[in-house]
Amino acid sequence: MSLYFTSLNSGSNGNCYYIGNDREAVLVDAGISCRETERRMARLGLDMGKVKAIVVSHEHVDHIRGIPVLSKKYDLPVFITEATLRHSGMQLEGRAFSAGEAIEIGDLHIQPFVKYHDAADPHSFLISCGQARVGVFTDIGRPCGELARHFSMCHAAFLETNYDTEMLDKGRYPIFLKNRIRGGHGHLSNNEALEVFLRHRTKHLSHVLLSHLSQDNNDPDLVHSLFSRHANGTEIVVAGRYAETPVFHINPSEAPLPPVHLSISQQPAILPQPANGKKKTNENRPVQTSLF
Repeated sequence: MSLYFTSLNSGSNGNCYYIGNDREAVLVDAGISCRETERRMARLGLDMGKVKAIVVSHEHVDHIRGIPVLSKKYDLPVFITEATLRHSGMQLEGRAFSAGEAIEIGDLHIQPFVKYHDAADPHSFLISCGQARVGVFTDIGRPCGELARHFSMCHAAFLETNYDTEMLDKGRYPIFLKNRIRGGHGHLSNNEALEVFLRHRTKHLSHVLLSHLSQDNNDPDLVHSLFSRHANGTEIVVAGRYAETPVFHINPSEAPLPPVHLSISQQPAILPQPANGKKKTNENRPVQTSLF
């Protein structure tokens, strides 16, 4: 079976990714307005009637801005963790999920796993249909074994390349914000993402969509050139901040083999647990709009 995928928008001004087959699809996050989501899907020839659910990675506004209107208008279930919903400020009835528990929507199989990010309970996702697998790996503070393992399973991936290290160092941001971005619970740099790509891709990886680029601390041409030098047949696409990408299609004959070496970091694959055994969710932290 095959999958179609596109970035409807990617960046701190809004994130929304479409992944689906011939019958059903999901949106991973909906950080642009309902109207803009409809416009961009219409330009691509995509049918909102195929969208069966919204899956939420975390509660920052650039990932949830359009959810209340979109979910109500199209009667879409919203899959969201309890902590994420609690910190989001959204008044809606979500469908809870947790890491390690697959979400099944028709023939779509969605596998969530935890990631490092400055949010209550952030997750990345691997979406599969038959042998076809697409990963959504953005808003990641640092690589870990779970990211490496899931990336190596992909035929295509949205991979965060948020900032160029030199541009961030020399840029206008105050030091506290620079440290939040690069401090392990913020975002992936171009070089960190490139390391994931080089060490954990397989021969089956046909597309990488470079995602969540900073407007101030990155350059689309720079990061596209960086990855293209090492592409080795993988199509490299920059997911834009102001427009949708084309719709891409994968129809693999076989699934990628599991990796031999999983870890690119000595950090654990899951978030730390407080002493009482409950998952740390930063309960007293105010709702955060975005890191930049």
